[in-house]
Amino acid sequence: MTEKVRQEDFQEPAAAAVPLARGLSTKLLLLTIIFVLLAETFIFLPSVASYRISWLRDRLTTAAAVSIVLVQGDPAALSREAQDDVLMAIGARAIAMTDGGVSRLLVVADMPPEVDKHIDMANVGMFGEIFGALDTLLNGGDRMLRVYGPAGEDGREFELIMPDNALRAAMLTYARNVALLSLLISIFAAMLVYAAMDRIMVRPMRRLAHSMLSFSQAPEDPTRIISPAARADEIGFAERELSHMQERLQKMLAERRHLADLGLAVSKINHDMRNMLASAQLISDRLSTSKDPTVQSFAPRLLRALDRAVSYSEGVLAYGRTQEPTPARRLVRLHSLVEDLRDIVGADSGVEFVNAVPPDFEIDADPDQLFRVLTNLVRNAVQAMASETDRASVRRLTVSAERQGSVCRIVVNDTGPGLPPRARENLFSAFRGAARQGGTGLGLAIAQELVRAHGGTLELVGSESGNTTFAVTIADRPLPFGQALDGLRRHG
Repeated sequence: MTEKVRQEDFQEPAAAAVPLARGLSTKLLLLTIIFVLLAETFIFLPSVASYRISWLRDRLTTAAAVSIVLVQGDPAALSREAQDDVLMAIGARAIAMTDGGVSRLLVVADMPPEVDKHIDMANVGMFGEIFGALDTLLNGGDRMLRVYGPAGEDGREFELIMPDNALRAAMLTYARNVALLSLLISIFAAMLVYAAMDRIMVRPMRRLAHSMLSFSQAPEDPTRIISPAARADEIGFAERELSHMQERLQKMLAERRHLADLGLAVSKINHDMRNMLASAQLISDRLSTSKDPTVQSFAPRLLRALDRAVSYSEGVLAYGRTQEPTPARRLVRLHSLVEDLRDIVGADSGVEFVNAVPPDFEIDADPDQLFRVLTNLVRNAVQAMASETDRASVRRLTVSAERQGSVCRIVVNDTGPGLPPRARENLFSAFRGAARQGGTGLGLAIAQELVRAHGGTLELVGSESGNTTFAVTIADRPLPFGQALDGLRRHG
């Protein structure tokens, strides 16, 4: 028994280290980078769109300055080479100016047959800028643009005819630089967040996990209990609760091991004691046939004492078993079973035994186990009433039963002194719920285990001086569907 407890309850688990790729630190670092990049996306698109508008506005402003110089001079006097140089410097194919509703073409070279996109610099909204920037990045490179709008406060408008390849190339360079900068910012922010979170959360969580693993490998070692840090947050609360839990668990395991060793020793002692008591019973049976008056007066008391000792030893051994057998349930006439309990009460005990169970009352239970349950309840009641010294006190033990549908309820009532407070608090606990001096509390613990095996309950209904009542409730087994249907047909 002891070896079994030690092997099952104190088996050391294999230590397992979490791989770096699946650790909290790696996940935290990657998630921080991803989230910062997602946040940078909301800045990236407006930034690229703003760069596109600024680039076009700079070209339009430069064209306006050139146009003013040409208007003040003679545009026709410019040679073809000079016009090409001017347009090449701006990156345009043609420059025009509108003043007072009159449009003038100032410089032109290789006028394209058509324009693919018109951009009004005076009426560009935020979403228009973003969509225009995306359109240039995705679809631009070989299109012709017409860019027009005011470039000053004199009311004159200027326009450019230009290809968008230079604009797209500049935007790609700017987008690449912004993306690299965003990535660097993300990594830097992730490193800062990682360093902070690793110190605040990851390391304490790793310490908690290491403490649990170390404690599970040697739960009896006091040095394996975690020392909680002086923190007021959730981590500190978790460390303190883990420390308390480990302390309680260590005490409980020590108690279990002690009880296992003690139970094994008690079982061995009781096994040998039962054999010696059986031999003593045989000898006492022979003494009962003696004609000596002195022997005749003491023999019944000796037999009863030996019977009680044998029952006590059997009770300890029965409780020491790992598991009671499964109840072999069948219909039992409870009245006859209760009549067999009279021998336990004894005619010279001074206890009046009342069998209030109807003669035809039937219960679905294991007869042997049910007899053991009632025996424990009846024996406890008789011993409680036998301890009273007042001869005028009523000593009555009543066993009754009733049925409510498919549920049977057996009631055991006595007129004894009642249970002491300590026994009520530990009623069904072995070695703790004894109601009398020198008792073990095994009777009620065994009785409750047997009743639970039937799917029923054993409860103390009430206990006060002159009235202690226990109730056993057991429900009938549900019939199989076929039998239930046959029963309905017979009664239908």
